[in-house]
Amino acid sequence: MVRQPLTPEQIEAGRRLGALLRHARGGRDLAEVAHAAGISPETLRKIETGRLPSPGFGTIVSLGEALNVPVEELAATWRGSHLPLEAVS
Repeated sequence: MVRQPLTPEQIEAGRRLGALLRHARGGRDLAEVAHAAGISPETLRKIETGRLPSPGFGTIVSLGEALNVPVEELAATWRGSHLPLEAVS
């Protein structure tokens, strides 16, 4: 199965999500948060930098729990429907 390339909108959504997660992590160690979410530090790094703009639902749920960010807020950020991202960028 050939994977369709991501659209510019999907790439931007991934950047917004990554910025929110990076902001929510604050001063916590990346490896500590990744471990708490059950993912590798490299996966979290890729999500935070927008290099993995479309992570799996379970990954997002786990990160939300590890960072105490509601899934609804993560979804709204990904959709772009909740944009005071000045604090996140």
